Amino acid sequence: MENSLPEYRKDRGLSQQALADLLGVSRQTVISLEKGRYDPSLPLAFRLARVFGCRIEDLFTPGAEE
Repeated sequence: MENSLPEYRKDRGLSQQALADLLGVSRQTVISLEKGRYDPSLPLAFRLARVFGCRIEDLFTPGAEE
């Protein structure tokens, strides 16, 4: 799944650790999400959308393998 997390995070001046702290996850989870190695659970996807003030669909786009 492709995502726009790095852009949203950088636009808001957040480090990976700061975003992880806001979400209640590890920095490694944020790194894995940004690199597309990990798809978030639905509750985590909603938390991400809430942090960035957008829709889940704005953050994540299904890739060709979907």
